[in-house]
Amino acid sequence: MRVAIAGAGAVGRSIAGELLENGHEILLIDKAPTAISVERVPQAEWLLADACEITSLDEAALQRCNVVIAATGDDKVNLVVSLLAKTEYGVPRVVARVNNPKNEWLFNESWGVDVAVSTPRLMSALVEEAVSVGDLVRLLRFSHGDANLVELTLPEESALAGTQVGDVEWPQDTSLVTIIRGNRVLTPSREDSLEAGDELLFVAAQAREEQLEDLLSVRREDAAG
Repeated sequence: MRVAIAGAGAVGRSIAGELLENGHEILLIDKAPTAISVERVPQAEWLLADACEITSLDEAALQRCNVVIAATGDDKVNLVVSLLAKTEYGVPRVVARVNNPKNEWLFNESWGVDVAVSTPRLMSALVEEAVSVGDLVRLLRFSHGDANLVELTLPEESALAGTQVGDVEWPQDTSLVTIIRGNRVLTPSREDSLEAGDELLFVAAQAREEQLEDLLSVRREDAAG
């Protein structure tokens, strides 16, 4: 897979390193000469250019990329890169970094963004995920379909503890994608039973999140009554 990363700072280089280890072809783009540190990621291609300029993106052959990641520290730049990647070059997947949470509302399909990653929000979500039981935590927002990746740790008193996945009437527009149980990562089947303490990851429409949280958090005595 060919991936172009706009922004060769610490974030961009870290992403490049991870993707290179997984066998992907990486191009790092940055307009600042001081950011071009080939020795730090020698396996990547490097391009000294302004990723907001069509001529630069032509030189980068963006149309050959499967994914573009807008990872600069400037939200305006990330939006422009995302829009150009999607509308001018038809890149199938565009991921954009959100630096200021106040700008999150802009990072959607109107600007060509498929996935927006807000570092401050992600950090706070991971803190919540680590300490919250029975509360739905939003981990990641997907622009298409207004869907989110959400997590809930099933509380001890949940009425669904011991219930098979296939017997649960999940809300519409939600999908259970993973069960994390201790050190195990399970791909849920209809026959798998939910256990107290399971970390459940869903892709869910935002409008269904409250309904999903209510379903998972209902107490046994409430269900019995």
